[in-house]
Amino acid sequence: MQTEIDPRSLIGRKAFDSEGTKIGTVDEVYLDDATGSPEWAAVRTGLFTRDAFVPLEPSSVAEDGLRVPYERSLIKGAPDLGVGRHLSPEQELELYRHYGLDVPADDSATPPDRDFGRIAGAEE
Repeated sequence: MQTEIDPRSLIGRKAFDSEGTKIGTVDEVYLDDATGSPEWAAVRTGLFTRDAFVPLEPSSVAEDGLRVPYERSLIKGAPDLGVGRHLSPEQELELYRHYGLDVPADDSATPPDRDFGRIAGAEE
């Protein structure tokens, strides 16, 4: 997944579903270490609820926040993978399947799973 979204600009911004309804606030942005591209955002969907991962492509950034082109129910039903750590290749595949996205081609130059889903701004 490749996107032109600046991850630093997303933290703390509101996220909206395909109907324009607020789904929460962006807590974290996950980068693919192999490409450095932002791939996933963890969106806090409520005060006492977990973060839901949403794909940054085909999402877009508007003045009011992150626009995610999926229904609220699909977003809230995303796999609960926890936040604050790397996403393994298996976890990323689970997210791709959940959102009906094409799974990226296998890249033999891709580093081991510890290099997937790095949090933007996290130290190496």
